[in-house]
Amino acid sequence: MAAKLFTTLVLLGAIAVLVTGVLGYIRARDALEKAVFDQLTAARQAKTRQVETYFRTIQSELRLLATSKMVVDATREFRIAVDQLDRAGAPPDLRQKVGDWYAANFIPEMTRILGREPALSDYLPVGGAPYYLQYHYIVESPNPERRKLLDDAGDGSEYSRLHAIYHPLMRAAATTVGLFDLMIADPKSGRLIYTVDKEVDFTTSLQLGPYRRTNVAAAVARCSQIADPSAICLEDFSSYAPSGGAPIAFMVAPVIAQGVVIGALVAQLSNDEIDNVVTGNRRWRQEGFGDTGEAYLVGPDYLARSGPRAFYENRENFFADVKSVGASDEEIADIQRYGTPVLHQRIDTQATRAALSGVEGTGEIIGYRGVPTLASWGPLAISGVKWALVAKIDSAEAFTPIAELRRDLLLVGGLALLVVASTAAWLSRALLGPLRDLTAGVKRFSAGDYAVSVPVRTRDEIGELCSAFNGMVEDLHQKNVVIENKNRENEQLLLNVLPAPIANRLRAGEERIADGFAEVTVAFADLVGFTALTSEMPPHDVVMFLNGLFTRFDVAANDLGIEKIKTVGDAYMAVCGLPVPVANHAERMVRMAIRMVHITREHAMEHNVSMKLRVGVNSGPVVAGVIGKSKYIYDLWGDTVNLASRMESGGVPDSVQVTRPVYEQLKDQFVFEPRGAIEVKGKGKVEAWVLRF
Repeated sequence: MAAKLFTTLVLLGAIAVLVTGVLGYIRARDALEKAVFDQLTAARQAKTRQVETYFRTIQSELRLLATSKMVVDATREFRIAVDQLDRAGAPPDLRQKVGDWYAANFIPEMTRILGREPALSDYLPVGGAPYYLQYHYIVESPNPERRKLLDDAGDGSEYSRLHAIYHPLMRAAATTVGLFDLMIADPKSGRLIYTVDKEVDFTTSLQLGPYRRTNVAAAVARCSQIADPSAICLEDFSSYAPSGGAPIAFMVAPVIAQGVVIGALVAQLSNDEIDNVVTGNRRWRQEGFGDTGEAYLVGPDYLARSGPRAFYENRENFFADVKSVGASDEEIADIQRYGTPVLHQRIDTQATRAALSGVEGTGEIIGYRGVPTLASWGPLAISGVKWALVAKIDSAEAFTPIAELRRDLLLVGGLALLVVASTAAWLSRALLGPLRDLTAGVKRFSAGDYAVSVPVRTRDEIGELCSAFNGMVEDLHQKNVVIENKNRENEQLLLNVLPAPIANRLRAGEERIADGFAEVTVAFADLVGFTALTSEMPPHDVVMFLNGLFTRFDVAANDLGIEKIKTVGDAYMAVCGLPVPVANHAERMVRMAIRMVHITREHAMEHNVSMKLRVGVNSGPVVAGVIGKSKYIYDLWGDTVNLASRMESGGVPDSVQVTRPVYEQLKDQFVFEPRGAIEVKGKGKVEAWVLRF
């Protein structure tokens, strides 16, 4: 009992601690998850606004420049100057020098980037003007920074004169706006007639030259068809060979004079600016991204548009992670050659797919490194491109406080269970002491000790229970005494009506009792003169007289093992040899008959009345059984019974008359006087003997 109570209390305590801990853990995890999602969403929305603002700013500045008199004049004049140089052509030696420069400087860089050596002819310019101008502004000025600062090549050409005028202004504009390069294209020839940075695309044709299939060629071709000063054509980032294969986007605005597109102002956008905005200049911790959080851009081709954090912080781990999630060796090699994952790393996750379909959302996903992450995603509203921005943090880091909470909950839960166990042990002792006393009392009571009493040690519910038990025991003891007395009375009453073995069979549930006995002795006795006596005596005296006589008969029957069957009026019927057979049933019954005669004589003398008894005895087989439901009676049937009754009715007063079966059994023990054959109703003549005593 103590172990069960202790176990139950500890189990209940453990369940309470477990439920509380689990609910607390779930709620804390949900709250933390919501807080992380809110923080990621706020960061994503801020990054989105910054990127969108950056492009809107470039668009506004580019429109303003494209409509300025400086750009319109420069476009018109540079077109004329380039056409003049193109018609003049370039000397063979100058062409050779340009070709040698490409072979020595540009082709090796392309070989490193592409992983193979490209054909020189694929990148050489087309036309006289490109050779001439690239020689004076690129070959003769090998330092890229000096090229940008070179206002006049000193070749005396009209182009250089114009360049000296407009280049400082255009360079200042590009620097102010924050452009990687600012260029002017001739929509008619497709030539880039002016560039600030003087890369190898300078003066090449976007229609016939080596860069005719680039995104800048597409942007210029598209915008050259739109005579709308507010028009802006944006082309997504793509690897651009003149910039060393770096990811470059182009934004173009038409240059319009008198309603006609005379040029295209081209802004070359470096991915570095976008990358700095999205990565926060790679200050992730300062921006609240922790150790694994970041934001990144993805294009419609699911290729990165900004560099992932892991690439900048630990490239060895970065390459191991992307390889583990299925990146091909070729993809990894491209990232290594180009020195950036932008346009080379595929990021196809649940977040990027949803955002590129125009859906904002948050959730726990498998990130591009193959680990669970909490992410917030959404599209960007930038005309001309379809980008998705994702802000994320590894789930393991985000839920670090939850792990600490789980550890604390386990510690607190363990302490709580210890307290519960200690309390349970104390309660077990406090409760089970009285309960043990009560249990012992119950056991003694169930064993029949109705005088048992348990001590009442407390005034609480258990004390009340002990008091109630003591009261119940006392009450049950009193009731049990009454019941036992009643049972004894009922038993005695039943035994007065039925033989003990028959009564036992009835109590055992036997409903129909009927037995046959092969050899018993039946006696009938009747008072001669009793009817006349009843007319002379008061009823009460009659009953008292008869009761006294039959009671003495009963005592004699009990002494001799005789079973009284019944009394009818002044007649008394008894049997010997049933329900328990006995060998000397005839002898016992004859002795009973003798006693009955003597008892009657004595009783008559005591009451001063004239009264004699007539007894008939017969032996033989009988049928015995119980009849009746509400009032039982044990009775006998058969010729033996009938003949015994006839022996009594045909007998002599104050004597015992027997049949031949009785005589044959007892003739050697008693003295009988033959009466001869007497007339018996229903039997005819029957021999009879009278007992002499």
